[in-house]
Amino acid sequence: MSSEDFKPFVPAEHKMAEFTIKSILLGCIAGIIFGAATVYLALKAGLTVSASIPIAVLAITLGKRFFKTTILENNIIQTTGSAGESIAAGVVFTLPGFLFLSVSESGQSTGDAFFNYMTILILAILGGALGTLMMIPLRKSLIVKEHKNLPYPEGTACASVLEAGEKGGSFAKTAFWGLGFSLVYALLQKVFHLIAEAPTWATRQANKFLPSAQVSGEITPEYLGVGYIIGPKIAGVLVAGGVLAWLGIIPLLATLIDPVIAAKQLVKLGMLADITKPGGVGGWDPVTHTFADYPRAIYQAFVKQIGAGAVAAGGFITLLKTIPTIVSSFKDSLGSIKNKNEQTTIKRTERDLSLKVVALGSLALIILMAILPQIPGDSIVNKLIIGLLVIVFGAFFVTVSSRIVGLIGSSNNPISGMTIATIMGTCLVFIAVGWTGKIYEPMALVVGGMICIAAANAGATSQDLKTGYIVGATPKYQQLALFIGAIVSSIVIGVTVRILDTPTTEMLNQGITHAIGTEKYAAPQATLMATLIKGMLSFNLDWQYVLVGVFIAITIELCGINALSFAVGAYLPLSTTLPIFAGGAVKGIVNWREKKKNKSAEEEEIAPGNLFATGLVAGGAIAGVIVAILTVIPSVNDNLGKVNTETILTQTLGDNGYQLLGVLFFLFMAFVLYRISMKKQEEL
Repeated sequence: MSSEDFKPFVPAEHKMAEFTIKSILLGCIAGIIFGAATVYLALKAGLTVSASIPIAVLAITLGKRFFKTTILENNIIQTTGSAGESIAAGVVFTLPGFLFLSVSESGQSTGDAFFNYMTILILAILGGALGTLMMIPLRKSLIVKEHKNLPYPEGTACASVLEAGEKGGSFAKTAFWGLGFSLVYALLQKVFHLIAEAPTWATRQANKFLPSAQVSGEITPEYLGVGYIIGPKIAGVLVAGGVLAWLGIIPLLATLIDPVIAAKQLVKLGMLADITKPGGVGGWDPVTHTFADYPRAIYQAFVKQIGAGAVAAGGFITLLKTIPTIVSSFKDSLGSIKNKNEQTTIKRTERDLSLKVVALGSLALIILMAILPQIPGDSIVNKLIIGLLVIVFGAFFVTVSSRIVGLIGSSNNPISGMTIATIMGTCLVFIAVGWTGKIYEPMALVVGGMICIAAANAGATSQDLKTGYIVGATPKYQQLALFIGAIVSSIVIGVTVRILDTPTTEMLNQGITHAIGTEKYAAPQATLMATLIKGMLSFNLDWQYVLVGVFIAITIELCGINALSFAVGAYLPLSTTLPIFAGGAVKGIVNWREKKKNKSAEEEEIAPGNLFATGLVAGGAIAGVIVAILTVIPSVNDNLGKVNTETILTQTLGDNGYQLLGVLFFLFMAFVLYRISMKKQEEL
């Protein structure tokens, strides 16, 4: 079927309420909620889950039922809201890297001053706007003319959900059950502490068979839901990396490395004040020369750098594998833009924002980056070069991102690889003009961060435009909705990042001033970006550890396994990947029981298990954000301590009994997910 023969759900000549105040407001609310939830999930696990389907479900349920919205208004709700999730992912994957750049003479990161609300807000808005701007001229070539060749899986599935809602359907209640279940579970875990947060089993350093091995799991609903959504294969590869790190590499290093050497390495990395002072990561004791938590000390001192090398190599391998697609996509897209006929009568469903908007918007972006004081750089010339690099890399990688997600979906979009390539290219330009050293590191991170945000937003925007094309939306209104969603969501994304970064009293006592970068919020992608920039501009990187990770990734790729997923698992704590694997295992059992191997994307997205798991992710992440906000208010935090049952339960059941109780609660949640997954939609 050619694009000329395609008939959308709502015909072009049909007029219907679309770009209305209520649709924009509902979309902004959804963007705020899922943007904050994505920040939380990406900081903890380095993973995100597409918000388009959940927001479409909410639009059908709340919008149509209570606000009498049309299908085109529901599409605007979904379009506006999805911008929050994609921008949040780009922000969290890069901008916390400001905290991990080279340390200045004052002992702080050279990027610490830029990790503030206004800088995050400005970069989020500009990056989101860049992704949307660059997609305006690409819509006709990629979404319309390539309709038959580029399926855009999430966009097509989302259109099916909207059409199903228009025809009538009650499947949304399953997602709300998951949301309610996870909120109750999170309340019991994070407020009352009836459920242990991270049950742990560890061997002693003196164990001669497997010293300092550790198995743990943050048994939260959002991790279980993420595992179910990504499925058993990816979840299995993720946890495999964790198994190698925590049950292989850490015990090996604990056998070979003297604790004093590990302590000196932590001092070098800024995670321990001085080898003669107690505290720091792992709880160093200068008198006995031992750590209270040696596995954690080894992980922070050595394994994270090995993992960073593996993630960098995995991302780069992913990018190399897509180079043929990248080249052909860029050539085809440019050719389509040049050959389009401007004289054709423009139907409602073909009205885009003018190319003048793209040109003037790009120019305004460069000027804003040059004059805004929040952008790093000691002269307007420096900032103009940054702006030009952002536009050049942005035009290229937005095209690449859109084409790739059209083929393989947003979940498989190699955003990390594109960002790594951008950072390496930017650093090489800096080196060529003599900009080396610590002072230029924040500038390189800004370029990488904005391209990451733009590429992530472009992928989501492409899916939204595909949904609009199928249901018969007006592209111009969708593009305006994306700009609005980007701005509103960015306001909350910056707030959420800053709140989650607030250290607890225990962290402050250990000399830790940022919660981001600790095991609580590992921010794996951002740490990687900072590591690359430091290595290229400051030449102050422990390449021996990084290269071990590089060759681990190469080995895994040669075995025919996705190196990036394995590398992320090796980089993250096992406590993160193990509960995700549990969710993937539930999905594997469901698939085995159902014996359905050829489900369409539409069937999969609106299946009861997927909807319930989506609710678990949203509810758990939202609860995590709310609790984090409450804990930074001293009076509220004191009252929360009064309802904490952990001490009573530990005294009654013992420490092992208390942790076992938490595992039983988690197993019960997994069983509920399994039971709901096995039901048919009409039974719910």
